[in-house]
Amino acid sequence: MENPVLIFGAGDLGLKALDIFKKNNVLVYGFLDDRAELQGKDFGDVSVLGTTDDTAILKIIGNKCEAFLAIGERSVRERLVETLNKDYKSMPVNAIHESAIIADSARIGHGNLIASRTTIGPVSVVGQHCLILAGAVIDGSVQVGDFVTIGAGAIINDRVKLNDGVFIGAGANIVAGVEIGKGARIGAGSVVVENVPAKATYFGNPAKKV
Repeated sequence: MENPVLIFGAGDLGLKALDIFKKNNVLVYGFLDDRAELQGKDFGDVSVLGTTDDTAILKIIGNKCEAFLAIGERSVRERLVETLNKDYKSMPVNAIHESAIIADSARIGHGNLIASRTTIGPVSVVGQHCLILAGAVIDGSVQVGDFVTIGAGAIINDRVKLNDGVFIGAGANIVAGVEIGKGARIGAGSVVVENVPAKATYFGNPAKKV
């Protein structure tokens, strides 16, 4: 990546992204965050420059600067992606940790955070604007939609399909061949052995609808 990057969100995810970009020798221009207590705060040599709707800063995005969304709330990520696409003709870039292992035959979309020690297996497809946290395992032939969150240490076994907007809690285990419906949520540590309908919440071992 030749251009510097502007990180939206200066919380835990933002600091993870900062670490990833620095390890990849990418210059981080600064953070944008809507929390008043973070305005002007420095994280090492990188500062919070303004809010996520500060047009004076946003106008640099495009030819001069890339954007990355490090915000956990899916609805906020969706809104910001729409704004960046429509108003600034920009697509957020990926932040991929140097220790992540991604099979050559896997396909990765745009705007994803792929944290340390993540594994993505052969022929798997990851969509756009996903958060795949530390130590998560995505086995072979897995389909991951857009705006999916996979918690730290979660295991997504082969041939699983995670539809758009799915949330998988830390340490969850999704057994082979299962499909998780759009917008469904899986609790931390759960073992999912059957298909989960859209927008449902499942928890436990074996996971049951809450």
